[in-house]
Amino acid sequence: MARADFYLIGKPRFREQPLLLVCELARKAVHAGQPLLVLASSAAQAEELDDLLWSFDPDEFLPHQIAGAEEDEDEVEVLIAPPEQSPPMRALVLNLRDEPVPAGFERVLEVVPADESARGPLRARWKHYQSLGLEVKKHDM
Repeated sequence: MARADFYLIGKPRFREQPLLLVCELARKAVHAGQPLLVLASSAAQAEELDDLLWSFDPDEFLPHQIAGAEEDEDEVEVLIAPPEQSPPMRALVLNLRDEPVPAGFERVLEVVPADESARGPLRARWKHYQSLGLEVKKHDM
């Protein structure tokens, strides 16, 4: 059964830099042997995440790249897709865009901002995924 996991930002370090939570989730995926597709909301966010994945843990390298940069993107463990790129869907998708992820995944991860006023669209997405019959869970981070 497909799943949607919502990660609610609470810890100060994630509040200050929400993409750090994305890095932590990417690390979990890599350690679990699950190729991850990150749907970035903009080219700038894709670049920022690409940079952060190089530096967030000096003791570990997470193989990653931005979609469209090289041919061998099927091989890379963490693929970051800016909106203008539409690489093939993966079983595990982390969504940073404003709209729900269309079908084709087994599990989708949604990062919920700490700012209460920004959570409206995510509530709508929660209901959307539920209406599709997905198992929906929330995790406080």
